[in-house]
Amino acid sequence: MRVVWCSWKAYDHPLAGGAEVVTDNILKRLVADGHEAILLTSRPAGSKAKEVKDGYTIMRAGSRYSVYSQARKTYKAHNLAEWADVVIDEINTIPFFAGSYSKKPTYLFVHQLAREVWFYQMMWPLSRIGYAIEPWYLRKLNHSKVITISQSTKQDLVHTAGFKPENIAIITQGCGAQPLANLQDVVKYPQPTLLSFGAVRPMKRTDDIVTAFELAKAAKPDLRLIIAGDMHGNYGERVRKHVNNSKFASDIEVLGRVSDEKREEIMRQSWALAAASVKEGWGLIVTEANSQGTPVVGYDVDGLRDSIIDGKTGIVASPPTPKSLSEGITTMFTQSPDSYQQMRTAAWQESKRYTFDACYADFMQAIGAYLEQATH
Repeated sequence: MRVVWCSWKAYDHPLAGGAEVVTDNILKRLVADGHEAILLTSRPAGSKAKEVKDGYTIMRAGSRYSVYSQARKTYKAHNLAEWADVVIDEINTIPFFAGSYSKKPTYLFVHQLAREVWFYQMMWPLSRIGYAIEPWYLRKLNHSKVITISQSTKQDLVHTAGFKPENIAIITQGCGAQPLANLQDVVKYPQPTLLSFGAVRPMKRTDDIVTAFELAKAAKPDLRLIIAGDMHGNYGERVRKHVNNSKFASDIEVLGRVSDEKREEIMRQSWALAAASVKEGWGLIVTEANSQGTPVVGYDVDGLRDSIIDGKTGIVASPPTPKSLSEGITTMFTQSPDSYQQMRTAAWQESKRYTFDACYADFMQAIGAYLEQATH
């Protein structure tokens, strides 16, 4: 099978995240399995126009916004319509509309819809425009076959843009974090410690985590908070100001961006992780924390409610407000040692399911089922 995959970011793009890691791992496994693959993507400064990585070919052209037209040009210039058997249109906010020119079975790969994120990441009126037009352009694709990673995104596609449930396949979210070999070897911080991890930006609502921490201190006075992740822009400054002005500032440690080694260390030694995103496709940070024996308290939003099993591997805070999050944090840190250990163990065991091998197997099963339908 020959696959052309369209994605605006490759694994090495400066803005690459979890979605690009998933794409890279599927493409590597496709090639290892005897298939051929080409990735059409944007070309950030300093990158090559064409290269072969782990057996698959990367063709780069265009910027964040011109990549869509450039991908179409590349597809036609290299006669990929004749070469390809399957085309994957990965939607990261904006689709490539590859089905309009591919001439081959084309499937959408959707981690999440933007929806509410527009209001957190874009200024008015662009936020309102983005929120309004997303369902409009998605409805033009709602006849398509889709691959996604969570029940929440599937429901979002059905309710927002009228996709048919039977045309949406859910695959396992792959996680690159290696689950601990032995949970009993982990030594947690001596003081009860809550972790906020990830890029500090509006849609992650790190400010809510600081507020929830402050509220939870009333029930757990010895609680401390670690904030790790890139802090830049106006929102990063806002969070720093909140921390500096907090009456609990001495119990909050702001690390900024950390190395992979430090990431594993603080994730493993923290008692719990807090997640307050507006929405996620899955909530990969949850699975990563679970793999290190750390349960999660997260908002009741798309993705987080999928990756957290409420009361078993963590706590889902509903409604998604700092007050509810603080109550979840308080419950997490005041439960009995036996209950906490059971939650840690369940989270760790659950994380073992989310491998890239399982992700790839589900992907191939979905593609196989779609191709079989297409030939009948």
